[in-house]
Amino acid sequence: MTVTPAMITCDTTDALALATWWAEQTGGTITEENDGWYVIVSVPDSPTLAFQKVEDPTPGKNRLHLDVLADDLDAEVARLREAGAGLVAERGDASFRWVTLTDPAGNEFCVAQRS
Repeated sequence: MTVTPAMITCDTTDALALATWWAEQTGGTITEENDGWYVIVSVPDSPTLAFQKVEDPTPGKNRLHLDVLADDLDAEVARLREAGAGLVAERGDASFRWVTLTDPAGNEFCVAQRS
């Protein structure tokens, strides 16, 4: 037996706002709102993203994060920063680069160049 990943869920204090931000950044669509307590974003050719409202999110660095790919790393990082992402660090070397950012709720994610 095996399991199949079906959804990636993120705890947040404002599920609808964070889901809306991620839908805009990924070209996804909000498919369920559930009165703002559990919001689902469908992303083409990708796992479903979900955002669950909690009173007190886990403090500190998130242990699980998204890695996303971009055709033009520098242009995509600039676009994401303009949309509200924060810069954590630029990483890698000449053979492979990626940038760690935060979404508006402070969750880290990485953007790498699509090869």
